[in-house]
Amino acid sequence: MEKEIIINSTNEDTRIALLENGKLVELFVERPDNERSVGDIYKGRVRKVVKGMQAAFIDIGFPQDGFLHFSDMGSNVNQLFVDVEDEEADNGDVKSRKDEKPWERLRNGQEIAVQIVKEPISNKGPRVSTELTLPGRFLVLVPNQRRIGISKKISSSKERRRLRAIVKKLLPQNYGLIVRTVAAGKDENAIKADLQKLINQWQKIQEEIKVARPPMLLFQDLGMAYSVIRDLFTPDVKRVVVDSRKLYREITRYLKEVSPDLVSRVEYFKGRKPIFDVFEIEKDIQQSLEKKVWMDNGGYLIFEHTEALTVVDVNSGRYFGKRNHEKNSLKINLDAVREIARQLRLRDVGGLIVVDFIDMEDSANKKRVLNELLKEFGRDRAVTKIEGMSRFGLVEMTRQRIRPSLIYNITEPCKCCGGSGLVPTKGTILANIERAIRRYICSRLDRRIILQVHPEMQEYLDNKRFGRRFRLMWKYWIKITLEVNEELLPHEFRLIAKRNREDVTDKFVSAP
Repeated sequence: MEKEIIINSTNEDTRIALLENGKLVELFVERPDNERSVGDIYKGRVRKVVKGMQAAFIDIGFPQDGFLHFSDMGSNVNQLFVDVEDEEADNGDVKSRKDEKPWERLRNGQEIAVQIVKEPISNKGPRVSTELTLPGRFLVLVPNQRRIGISKKISSSKERRRLRAIVKKLLPQNYGLIVRTVAAGKDENAIKADLQKLINQWQKIQEEIKVARPPMLLFQDLGMAYSVIRDLFTPDVKRVVVDSRKLYREITRYLKEVSPDLVSRVEYFKGRKPIFDVFEIEKDIQQSLEKKVWMDNGGYLIFEHTEALTVVDVNSGRYFGKRNHEKNSLKINLDAVREIARQLRLRDVGGLIVVDFIDMEDSANKKRVLNELLKEFGRDRAVTKIEGMSRFGLVEMTRQRIRPSLIYNITEPCKCCGGSGLVPTKGTILANIERAIRRYICSRLDRRIILQVHPEMQEYLDNKRFGRRFRLMWKYWIKITLEVNEELLPHEFRLIAKRNREDVTDKFVSAP
């Protein structure tokens, strides 16, 4: 499989696209007002411990408190992380805390060092952990642990044994190490240099933990572009193409330090045409924002995003296959699996996902579709768990959520519909106006009112053929003066008492 990384940088944002065989499969977007925060380490303060939720809320300076689940506290908490002293028992002896669970040490107002593991999403704050890690090019340093992990993507058992032997020899006391995929084939000196850099970095953080006053940022991980180069620029990536001279120089400088052999694969794009147009990426980005996605075989997929889950519906559309319905369904479902896997990676959809496949009777065909799902998601960096197919043709799955989905990064809810995609009809708006007027005349003696509406609604009310405003005036024996207010949304209106121009909308629009 041929992989490429294409980077487009402007004054407003940096977009990084990962292509597999020329097709867009992942997109990362970073803006100055929305920088990547996963991996950042903060010294915070415990705002509230909620044992019923098995969690604590940590003030790290964000608009919403960080969410620390007890399961994210590991098996022990270093004294640097939680500032607590051993308590004295009634007889004066020091009470042992060795058998105490880590979360039992948490107290409101306590200082604690945490690391962001999931970015804030919607109205939820970031998810944090006390198990701090520092990622490098070849290794991930895990302080206060004693374990060695090797990336599962290194398939060669011989190479895994070689790397484990190197790391075991270099492993310092009170540290754990995880060997990354890009470490495959690297010699001991390269791994040792990366380890020393991480240890020096951790020692600086330790000093900061002791003196910093919460909430305080202690360590900021690399920006989006650098983290993608660090994590994704592996030997199987054919090239990295970037259209910014500044970013090109910074990336090559970084690679000269960590992987000089990859510098030659970084290219500066000199064309006049936008780089994402040249590589035909823009059309794939646009497609990722749409609900309906057409497949090459004539079938199509429908994506519905809700706060609780994402639903994917598979439809045959314009597909005309053989007369055998079972074979047609299998063909569409298998093609759908590949496109679903690509779209979920591209949209960066996380959480619960339900896929409604076209019904199949043969259990062997259902198993084949499931196996294809597992195979396609095997290339995904996010952890995915897939359940079996139900008798209704539904497949439930979960995909690791680290940051908000792409659609929330590059779009925002419509001001008119609030993100629902639906607004009241003009007839519904008129009915709401009539109800408000009726409440108004029941509560006041004055029968003169000013009605402010959007220009579109003004045309609807004053249409000479239907005379909707005059019918209201005759029905309720009230004088309605119509005013156009272009600041209102099409479905909004305001009621103004004419004698003193008092805005009485809030009093009469909803039932008392």
